Amino acid sequence: MVNGEWRVENDSAVAETTALPLTEFPADHTTLSGSTPRRWTKWLWRALVIVCTVPILQVGILRFVNPPVTTMMVFRMFDHLFAGERITWSHENLSKNEISPYLLSAIVAGEDQRFFLHHGFDEVEIQKAIEAHNRHPKRPMRGASTISQQVAKNLFLPPWHSFIRKGVEAYYTVLIEFLWPKERILQMYANIAEFAPNVYGAEAGAQFHFKRHGGQLTASQAAQMAAVLPNPIRWSASHPSPYIQRRATRILRQMRGMPTDEDEDGEPD
Repeated sequence: MVNGEWRVENDSAVAETTALPLTEFPADHTTLSGSTPRRWTKWLWRALVIVCTVPILQVGILRFVNPPVTTMMVFRMFDHLFAGERITWSHENLSKNEISPYLLSAIVAGEDQRFFLHHGFDEVEIQKAIEAHNRHPKRPMRGASTISQQVAKNLFLPPWHSFIRKGVEAYYTVLIEFLWPKERILQMYANIAEFAPNVYGAEAGAQFHFKRHGGQLTASQAAQMAAVLPNPIRWSASHPSPYIQRRATRILRQMRGMPTDEDEDGEPD
């Protein structure tokens, strides 16, 4: 009897000791699985803070520092690399006072006439683009990008076409308009715009087309350089087609405050 009772008690003790982990395990498992979503949420918030903060730092620094290269230049370099072509580009930054005032005026006249009135997005031009597309739905919608949007796109973003990139471009545009004065935005655009294949900025463009410095451009030369900005790969400022000549004449008249024919929906030559 004594031995039998001892065995029963001993079996009970063993059962109790082995049952303890089994009763505790579900509680621990529940805690671990419950902490996983919280851990992911914490990491997502950290990633979101980084994604929103990095552009602020970039735009803040570049208000005072001229970039040696832009994202657009880097991607063009890789395009040439993968195509087995020689990697080269011309680019030099100028201060605002070193850029021809004719060129700054021509850029505004040709690219964004309400530049000093809007806050990064030209609602008037956007509406015009929508109306023109409604009249000719088979044609691609014409661009309505402002100078600020083009600075954001060329300076920070790859040349990919997607809704995500357009959203990021809009965020950079808001930051640029908030943190930079208009004069800085215009100076930056003049320094990074492509005026010929792999030729970026007022100085390199003026040297390439007219063999003179970016501050020595005449009004006519500045208008011709601004006229090719929509497509500097296809058009030339120093050897203008009839379409570029007409466009440059229109820009020159706008620079002088003269009325012009604003209808540019015709096909270029």
